[in-house]
This record gives sequence, C-alpha cells and structure tokens, in this order.
Amino acid sequence: MTDANTNAERYLAIWNETDAVRRKAMIAETWAEDGLYVDPLMRGEGHEGVDRLVEGAQARFPGFRFTLLGTPDGYDDNLRFSWGLGPVDGEVLIKGTDFAVLENGRLKSVCGFLDQVPAAA
Repeated sequence: MTDANTNAERYLAIWNETDAVRRKAMIAETWAEDGLYVDPLMRGEGHEGVDRLVEGAQARFPGFRFTLLGTPDGYDDNLRFSWGLGPVDGEVLIKGTDFAVLENGRLKSVCGFLDQVPAAA
C-alpha cells in the first residue's frame, strides 16, 4: 500500500478541489471506477457519484476546507484517518473519521463517520 498519509492527503485534496475538471481527473486517478462512498448523511457510487457528493459539500459549506487531523494509519489495503472541516484560516467546526479500502492502489470504498457536528450544520 502507498503511504497512508499520502493516500489520506490525496483523498482530502479531492474534497478541497473547486475546479470541476481538475477534481474529476483527481477522482479518476484516485478512485476505482466502481468505488463507493457512504456516511450517515450521503452515499455516492462511481466517479460521478463521488463528484456529486464533493460538489454538494462545497455548495453547503462554501469557503470551507478539509484538513488532516492526526496521523493516518494503514495496513494491507486498509486506511484510517481523521479530518476536520472549517473555514479557511478558521476553526475546525466539523470532525470525522474515515475508513477506506484500496484495490490496486485506488480507493474501492470509503466509510465515513461524523465525530463532531454542530447543531447548525
């Protein structure tokens, strides 16, 4: 498996990329074609499904960015990492932990858990 930190950073870079063309290219490079993302609030399948989720999150939280919290951990094709979401240069307001499975070096599935969500979110 590629370095856990590199995989987590690539994953979060997709969620932060606002240019649709670049983001779609990043998804195609990083995700398996039939990849699956699921968390308590949303679900997306395949490259288009993941892209729609990212667009939706960016529309709901304009000007917010995802950051890596702590040190990612991984073994074999498994990856675990925590992230924060908040305004650029501001306090992290939402926190989560994602568990991913890779296949041939690409994301096959990501299961996200929300660790901290303000009532207004």
